[in-house]
Amino acid sequence: MPFAITQLQTFPDAFRYGYKEVEKLHTRIAHLGAQPNGVFQVDCDTYYMNQQNSQFNDIPGSGSTVNKKLHILHNTETPASTYAIIESPGKQVTLCADLMFDLLLPRLSHMYTAKKNLKVETKGTRFTVSDFIVKIGSVSMSSGQYKGILVEVEYLACSVPALCWPILREFLQSFMGFCVSSQPPPYLQVPALVLHSLFPCEARFQQVQGPQDTMQQYLEKFNEFRESSAYPVTGSLSASQPGTTSTSTPS
Repeated sequence: MPFAITQLQTFPDAFRYGYKEVEKLHTRIAHLGAQPNGVFQVDCDTYYMNQQNSQFNDIPGSGSTVNKKLHILHNTETPASTYAIIESPGKQVTLCADLMFDLLLPRLSHMYTAKKNLKVETKGTRFTVSDFIVKIGSVSMSSGQYKGILVEVEYLACSVPALCWPILREFLQSFMGFCVSSQPPPYLQVPALVLHSLFPCEARFQQVQGPQDTMQQYLEKFNEFRESSAYPVTGSLSASQPGTTSTSTPS
């Protein structure tokens, strides 16, 4: 399967209408000629390093400890894969493995423990329209608590954001309106890899995007939903172009 650009955008639902707001988006995307094409689901479970292993995370000379986390994600778009993201302050390492990796998790219980009710997932309807795949999902915690609405747009005709950003931004604004930021998203502005402090690699905006980028974006948005009771209105990959303005919300 060729790589494509994926963008995530939170749709504001301050009054927690939930299903009604999802239906509103379904209607808007249908007006663009989109057709339903199945369902999707993305989930994330987070494990924290156990206290007895904290000595391995001590910062020498600082007296402090790095809080390492292990995030396990699954996506129905890549059903044979498990994504593991090891997170520590200022750094993420992303691994992609087959589903056998899930069977190894019990053997890591001496190092990592999952906190209760921290699992988060988004699921909903998948649409196709021209070169775009649109997934409109409701986000909820394992406790059943509704957290908000998350939209994923995948543009199949391109794999480098800098080459087709205006098209992606315009498409998102056509059915999501004002909540699509006019500023470049932070995720695409940071270097993908820094080999030397004097010679940083180019930003993700100029690089080929792949499935691991999609999962990193999902983790970013899931963390926002977990940590805040408010509903963020900016996308982790919000459709934007420097110097442009956003449109009003479609009716």
